[in-house]
Amino acid sequence: MKKRRTLPPTYFLSALVVMALMHWGMPITELVSYPWNMIGVVPLLIGGLLNLVADAAFKKRGTTVKPFEASTTLITDGVFRVSRHPMYLGMVLILCGLAILMGSLSPFIVVIVFGILMEQIFIRIEESMLFDKFGTAWLEYKTQTRKWL
Repeated sequence: MKKRRTLPPTYFLSALVVMALMHWGMPITELVSYPWNMIGVVPLLIGGLLNLVADAAFKKRGTTVKPFEASTTLITDGVFRVSRHPMYLGMVLILCGLAILMGSLSPFIVVIVFGILMEQIFIRIEESMLFDKFGTAWLEYKTQTRKWL
């Protein structure tokens, strides 16, 4: 029986729930008040767009979007010219936008923890798999494109 792994969307949804609970249960202090908190809409929308565009690129090239599955194509154009991991960046931007909209300190803690978890659980393994599959092409792309932004 194949072991099911928890995928990034589950971590993302969990982060949303924890952010809300922390904001309403222990906000610590208000960092951003109305109307300045409305600036949070900008990273939220950019993050959502990044995820949609990156997902479309995976589908267009016929390669997997799922971590731990072997990629069939190394995508280096479009949003992948800006970030090696635009979907993780998009999720972090969405969480940042929501944290700004909430305005309290505690949701930002979740954003940081989420980014660290994505790095440790997914990005390290994905990058190792990409090196194994694409070798020097991966190394060249890696030297030209930042991991996050």
